[in-house]
Amino acid sequence: MAKQRQIKMQQRFGSLAAIPQLEHRTDEQLLAETRNRAAARAILGARAAERYDAKAARRYFNEAMAGAHPQERPALRQMMKAALAQAERRPDELREAMEKLGQEPPSSRQLLMLRLMGLVAPPPGSSVLLRIRGWLILVGLVLAIVALGFGIVELVSLPFGGIGVLGGILLGLVVMAALLGVLSLIGRRRQKRALAARRQQMSEAQRRLRR
Repeated sequence: MAKQRQIKMQQRFGSLAAIPQLEHRTDEQLLAETRNRAAARAILGARAAERYDAKAARRYFNEAMAGAHPQERPALRQMMKAALAQAERRPDELREAMEKLGQEPPSSRQLLMLRLMGLVAPPPGSSVLLRIRGWLILVGLVLAIVALGFGIVELVSLPFGGIGVLGGILLGLVVMAALLGVLSLIGRRRQKRALAARRQQMSEAQRRLRR
């Protein structure tokens, strides 16, 4: 009986109802999906946005909308706007798109990181000046990290008579590498929470389709 209800729901609301069942599949399996092609392409588009690949995300969502039922397309368009805003590092538009989807927008810290990423790594097609600015910002960040690591090592080593410049720089790099590793671990956990939020977003879109 439950399976019959699921089949009826998919017939009525289209393949987007199959998104939760397809989430665990690999990209290769989703590309080979034919029965629920629109749902598979929507998932691929969201994954491409997480990799900041705006071109691939747009292509997948366009393919999803081409194969979706008319009543599914408004929700898909909103999902596409949110995904492209993330992929193209547009924090303000991402916040607006998430609010229109009825989802809690990213935190101020997450939006700040997205804005910083947009400065360091501009989207494809940006002007030469923006790319040069990104490289300069990246070099400045590297120098700041080295200086911060050197400062920490020097501060810690003061009670022991201090440390040489070269040794301080090398130890500072080790300290900052460890710190960045911890931050990377924290970032991965946050990414998992973001993935859970994206799944909730898709579920909300499906519920709106059922109304």
